[in-house]
Amino acid sequence: MDPQPSRKRLPRKVREQQMLDAAVQVFSRNGFHAASMDEVAEHAQVSKPLLYLYLGSKEEIFSACIAREADRLVNLIGSAAHPGADDPAERLWRGLTAFFTYVADHRASWVVLYQQARSQGDSFATQVARSRTEIIDTVGELVRQSMPAPARGDDGGDYVALRRESAAVAHALVGAADALAEWALTVPGEQPQATARRLMNTLWIGLERRAKGEGYHAPEDMAG
Repeated sequence: MDPQPSRKRLPRKVREQQMLDAAVQVFSRNGFHAASMDEVAEHAQVSKPLLYLYLGSKEEIFSACIAREADRLVNLIGSAAHPGADDPAERLWRGLTAFFTYVADHRASWVVLYQQARSQGDSFATQVARSRTEIIDTVGELVRQSMPAPARGDDGGDYVALRRESAAVAHALVGAADALAEWALTVPGEQPQATARRLMNTLWIGLERRAKGEGYHAPEDMAG
């Protein structure tokens, strides 16, 4: 009788990703403090000593989970909204759709990134903040492209105002997307494209009017 073939040993990089996959699930379900290394090892189907050898302590594993998921999210949005022949509205639509698709398809990752990491200490929150800044910068560039360019020969004041307004809009848009993502997870059957369209209908229409020179005038601005 032929001997049973030995199980093929997985490359270390593949095994590490499997461990991180397991860790994300455990952290999202139990939270950082309640999650145990025994449970992560069991979920990854590895021994606890191997888990420590490959990824380190629980804090190091949590940090690695944040880094991987943040990079994945930033890369997805950046790839979807990459510069090309499309106008800024089309690129923003693709970026938003990629963002809401990520949240829908990687719910556990979203929980770890945006619900747990921000409340587990400055070092973890700083990791998330860096990725969020990258997303805001990408959105800010799309917003700037949608607004009229300052006239040539301007002394620089209009350029500063343009950058400030586009940065403000980008922060508002990303904040709205975060909140809308939380809402979408509570609505059965809500599709990423539908969620992206809701935000585009609310915000991009206003940006188009702003690009035409329109602006809101408060009642006190119109008095007298």
